[in-house]
Amino acid sequence: MKKNNSIIITVMFSAILILIFLLNIAIEDNKISESERRKLAQFPEISIQSLLDRKAIDGFEDYSVDQFAFRDFFRNVKSFWSTNIFFQKDDNKFFIKDNALYKMEYPLKEENVKINAEKIKNIYDKYLQENDVYYAIIPDKNYYLENDDHLKIDYSKLKNIMQENLNDFTYIDIWDELTLEDYYRTDLHWKQENLVKVVNVFEKEMGITQTLNSYYEKKSLGEYYGTYYTQTSNNVNPDEMYVLTNEIIENCTTYNYEKKENGEVYNSKETLDKYDTFLSGATALIEINNPYRKDDKELIIFRDSFGSSIAPLFIENYKKITLVDLRYMSSELLEEFIEFDNQDVIFLYSTLILNQNILK
Repeated sequence: MKKNNSIIITVMFSAILILIFLLNIAIEDNKISESERRKLAQFPEISIQSLLDRKAIDGFEDYSVDQFAFRDFFRNVKSFWSTNIFFQKDDNKFFIKDNALYKMEYPLKEENVKINAEKIKNIYDKYLQENDVYYAIIPDKNYYLENDDHLKIDYSKLKNIMQENLNDFTYIDIWDELTLEDYYRTDLHWKQENLVKVVNVFEKEMGITQTLNSYYEKKSLGEYYGTYYTQTSNNVNPDEMYVLTNEIIENCTTYNYEKKENGEVYNSKETLDKYDTFLSGATALIEINNPYRKDDKELIIFRDSFGSSIAPLFIENYKKITLVDLRYMSSELLEEFIEFDNQDVIFLYSTLILNQNILK
């Protein structure tokens, strides 16, 4: 009887494997994961050279994981099992608290912070010694969590490392201006509609006196399911996304150097991630031009994705704002696109980026 049971189990297991194998062959490959908002790996090019240097093998491993049949279903099952059955505090570092989603960032990678500070200092030494240069650090929203036993990075240590290496810069502290309410519950980013107070801190520290109308109209873009929501199986209510706009912002134009095309400050096209409404999402180099400004005052912002939503709120003070994302552009190429000449310069990076070694 036991032998028969073993045979039945073996046959059923083999049948399941064969069925999954056939499904993976039959189902057409996807180019994009809407749930994860990223491009999926495609079948690699096979050649003798790609086999010898393992590119084909590594590529096939990525392809088989990304294109696995019912991948999102199994991801959700795994997430549900981890948090609701085994009662783990997090699932792949994601956790939920007070109807909001977080991702644990730990530990502090001091060497990465030092490397990033050195890269920023090198840009200053090469291009910016004649400019007014400022820097600010955007805390990830975990910093504002109280009475929580999830591990956090040493924020004080991170700030100290940056200050030790950037002593020629003017530091603008925005940490006390922010609270948990200023971040999306389902995403890592801050809410643009809450950033006027942050911009006011910059203006005060930079000695900027506004001469134009700073009135903003708050427009709803509807429900927003952030990137944290799409990477977990927890049922958290969506955020609502707003943009702040006025006549000046609506009449400004942008130029995307990567795509070599003009555009608007707020992208009106449908995107996988609604946060890409702000300056059309991640790009290496983009500029905003303000037709209302009569002088030639310019601002350069070295930024990550957080900068996309705050940059439009600076535009009334400048003829042109240039945004540089060093995740996608080497600092060695800067002088090919930017003539550094008495602009205001802000280095604006989140703790999430400073804790990684991804700036070029």
